[in-house]
Amino acid sequence: MALDVTDATTAEDGPSPAADGPRPRTTRRWWRRSTPWIFAGPAVVLFGFFFAYPLLAGLYQSFTADRDGVTTWVGLAQYRRMLEDPVFWASLRNTGLILVVQVPLMIVLALALAYGLNQSWLRFRTTFRIAYFLPAVTMLVAYSVVFRVLLKTDGGMVNQIIGAVGLPEVDWLNSPGWARLALIGSITWRWTGYNAVILLAGLQAIGREQYEAAAIDGAGSVTTFTRVILPQLRPVVLFCSVTSTIGTLQLFDENYVLTGGGPGNATMTPVLYLYKVGFEQLDFGYAAAIAWVLVVIIGLISYAQFRFLGKDVSR
Repeated sequence: MALDVTDATTAEDGPSPAADGPRPRTTRRWWRRSTPWIFAGPAVVLFGFFFAYPLLAGLYQSFTADRDGVTTWVGLAQYRRMLEDPVFWASLRNTGLILVVQVPLMIVLALALAYGLNQSWLRFRTTFRIAYFLPAVTMLVAYSVVFRVLLKTDGGMVNQIIGAVGLPEVDWLNSPGWARLALIGSITWRWTGYNAVILLAGLQAIGREQYEAAAIDGAGSVTTFTRVILPQLRPVVLFCSVTSTIGTLQLFDENYVLTGGGPGNATMTPVLYLYKVGFEQLDFGYAAAIAWVLVVIIGLISYAQFRFLGKDVSR
């Protein structure tokens, strides 16, 4: 019988590496290591292109100035200029005032609203939750325009209601004090329901047995709220406080539409000011410096909130 050379060679050499057998160890190791990067690659590219690069480019631009159409390195000159800019400091004071008044007021109102919506005796609870959350999904410019119409000095609905009860009309948008109050009121109206829904989720995570245990111990409603509910809501309150603070420090749409930063820079905020500097005065180096100072301020305030409000969150 003739020996088939091809079959003999195959039998001696064993199966080919390209056959159905297991892959080489180095190939399997490479595949395990590269698979996460293959899936995360598109997100990494998008992050680098649309976030990291603009961030670093803005940081570089804050150390430059445009002189006669030529970008020149000026070092810390833009930041020194900021120290002597009265409008920038006025914008920080305005934002600080709004932050101190509006954020605590909104958190307290949202907490009270969430507590009321969590009561078992309340009928149509779902309808109320949707109604209070609807302002949060309203477009920023749209609701600001509505408030501007409502607060008009001549013919505005708010002044018509005030006049109907015999009180004098208020120049809401052209008086510094009233303009700030109108801005605080509009922001509170929009975001109270949003925070209330978040706090309501935290309230619903508290088991009914804890309420029953407090009642057995003789705790009243106030004691139950302060000793049982609030400590467990602390992480949720911290989240609402941090996000509301960041949103207030980034305030732009409402004061841009309502007052344009006036009257007399009474409602000017850092973001609105950097917009005016960058896109109206075309001073992009100074606008970038303002943006980076605002980033540092937001980071410091957020850290302080986590430091002092979140001490016992992990316990």
